[in-house]
Amino acid sequence: MNTDEVLSIFKSAGAVLEGHFILTSGLHSPVFLQKARVFMHPDKTEMLCRALAERVRDAVGEPVDYCVGPAIGGLIPAYETARHLGAPAIWVEREDGKFRLRRFEVEKGARVVIIEDIVTTGLSIRETVDCMRALGAEVVAAACLIDRSAGKADIGVPLIALAEYEVPAYPADALPPELAALPTVKPGSRSL
Repeated sequence: MNTDEVLSIFKSAGAVLEGHFILTSGLHSPVFLQKARVFMHPDKTEMLCRALAERVRDAVGEPVDYCVGPAIGGLIPAYETARHLGAPAIWVEREDGKFRLRRFEVEKGARVVIIEDIVTTGLSIRETVDCMRALGAEVVAAACLIDRSAGKADIGVPLIALAEYEVPAYPADALPPELAALPTVKPGSRSL
């Protein structure tokens, strides 16, 4: 599956939104990828995650012990990708502002792949990598459906992206006038 095919699925679900969005990263963008509109369709989610699982399998070779999703955005793609990899799906969630593995245990040396929905800065993946490494897991890679950074996000492990779709993102103090003129919407979940 290539970038155009991935974006076609997002567009068919009405998941490519235009306006003035404050991303989970805090950056502002004229485009928001509302993956929830894709994830509400099991058939679309299955197609994307099956293709992502194939990429993961090709990249890491050996089987993985766990697919780990950062809550909340990574839950569904981690589950569905894990299903195609034949691995358990687990997730980290915020506790006092920091990712923790609260409901599961992993064995020391377990081979894990972090599965995320969309990457902009890679912060959620970096925090998940730190959490898993602190538990003694071996993070062999991270994977995402769409890398908005087009390979520029530094996540500390290899990133496997099903699609790269570079969309402009700006700090609040460097907005282009046409974006600054629009009302803002903050659809992300990090601060919830």
